[in-house]
Amino acid sequence: MTKLESHIPVFEKTINTTHHWLHELKDLGEFEDINDAYAVLRVVLHALRDRLPTDEAVHLAAEFPMLIRGFYYEGWKPSITPRKKRSLESFLAGIEPIPRISEGYSMEDCVSLVFKMLAHRISEGEIADVRLSMPKEVRELWPKY
Repeated sequence: MTKLESHIPVFEKTINTTHHWLHELKDLGEFEDINDAYAVLRVVLHALRDRLPTDEAVHLAAEFPMLIRGFYYEGWKPSITPRKKRSLESFLAGIEPIPRISEGYSMEDCVSLVFKMLAHRISEGEIADVRLSMPKEVRELWPKY
């Protein structure tokens, strides 16, 4: 039996990249710690995923670091997506409450912060495709470039 290496390079890379994404979100939102950034990212990505056409949800995930892609897909049921209600109100209502965050930030604020971070990290073409898949009210939460 061979001794296991202390680290696997692909895992180290995804951990480091995920760490950079979370720190960017933490700084954008001025969150207390990286756990708050993770909580916001996770629930907003789930809401976004559940409202995108299946192919578009998969194309977006392809641009995520492996670790973020993992929690993005967690609990996904593609057979019942995209969700039919397409308003901003239904989008925001579909986001789980975030302990500690809910007191200082609206869900709209959290979505805008994640969209801003994604616009910085994901290719312009993919962001354009995702935005076009969203209703107008939700598109308006993306940064204007």
